[in-house]
Amino acid sequence: QVQLAESGGGFVQPGGSLRLSCTTHGETRDYYTIAWFRQAPGKEREGVSCIRRSDGHTFYADSVKGRFIIAINDANRTVDLQMNSLKPEDTAVYYCATDYGVKYMGGTLNEDDFISWGQGTQVTVSS
Repeated sequence: QVQLAESGGGFVQPGGSLRLSCTTHGETRDYYTIAWFRQAPGKEREGVSCIRRSDGHTFYADSVKGRFIIAINDANRTVDLQMNSLKPEDTAVYYCATDYGVKYMGGTLNEDDFISWGQGTQVTVSS
């Protein structure tokens, strides 16, 4: 079973940038999808972005398209989420998760398709 751990969260002013990293522990396969979700207080968990090495598939929610970039960092064995032009509405706990290549078929991210999750990292965007 893969264990995931997020890092890189913090406090940033509107318009600023942060890079989140999802470290995977355990054996992973190229067909695993690694996704980033976020959950703001009082709101449902939202799928933000995902990536799959085997076919290069990526997905971005409309709310982050053009601002966030997801990438596999082989040197660090992480999946990174570069977040630019941050807005107060990006404030949330950010989680990474994997589906083990089993359930996610593409398109909008559904948390029910993802099996293993990290503990989350807080991102706060405020002036």
